[in-house]
Amino acid sequence: MNEELTERLRAAAEAHQPDRARILARVERGMSGAPARHRERSGARPWPRVALASLAAVGTLAVGGFAVAAIVQSPPARPDVSATPAAPSAPSTSGTPRPTPSTPSAPATGRPTTPGRSSPTGPSPSASGAAGSARPGNAHVQDGPLSSAGSLGTNSNSFWAQSNITLKSTQPLTALTVELRITQTGAVQSTGSWRTLPAEDFTVTVQNEGGAVVYRWILKPGRTVPAGQHVFAGQYNHAAGAREAEHDGYRVDANDPRGALSVWGGFTPAR
Repeated sequence: MNEELTERLRAAAEAHQPDRARILARVERGMSGAPARHRERSGARPWPRVALASLAAVGTLAVGGFAVAAIVQSPPARPDVSATPAAPSAPSTSGTPRPTPSTPSAPATGRPTTPGRSSPTGPSPSASGAAGSARPGNAHVQDGPLSSAGSLGTNSNSFWAQSNITLKSTQPLTALTVELRITQTGAVQSTGSWRTLPAEDFTVTVQNEGGAVVYRWILKPGRTVPAGQHVFAGQYNHAAGAREAEHDGYRVDANDPRGALSVWGGFTPAR
């Protein structure tokens, strides 16, 4: 409610002049149930009726006056005061955590190849399952009592070939893994394999790995390879024509009573 409305109400209250006679007449008619503008018969009005009518009139005037006074004197309502906004929190100074660089793992060290210096308690190639990759170059064909040679079979032709790995050992071998890798030069596909040692002593797998057909012979736990000469051969088809074997290779990992042994090399042409 604004100030202009308050002033209007105050002026209306001051100018109001209640019609007391009319109010008394209405009260009297309401109490007697007589129709409007009824003229009473001659004689004085009974005292109780007049007294009640007077009290009702006075009460009506009093209530009306109080109502107007309350309206005029009531102060205008104040608008609601919104709550004071909370102060913004200070920005975090920690910032985005920086990723901690991971520590590179140390490179694996190769197995020593000096004859007789490997630890006899180290893991055997067959137990670890890591025979390594055949290496066609930089041949290492002898390690202590173990020596090796790679050659193409004399029965190889323009469509088919056989690669031979010949091992010689002066000591019994308690673990042995032989790996033959034939590079995929076109239509290379295995047609079989064989070895001069008992077949039941080895687990044999042939699979395509890294652009080559890979043969693996792994000596079963608890078996022993006797001292002597042993041959492992892989047979395969290839694209028609002379096939270059310069990228083929083999690797042999073994254990003898003194420790671990490793040899590797390539293949010489058939004679």
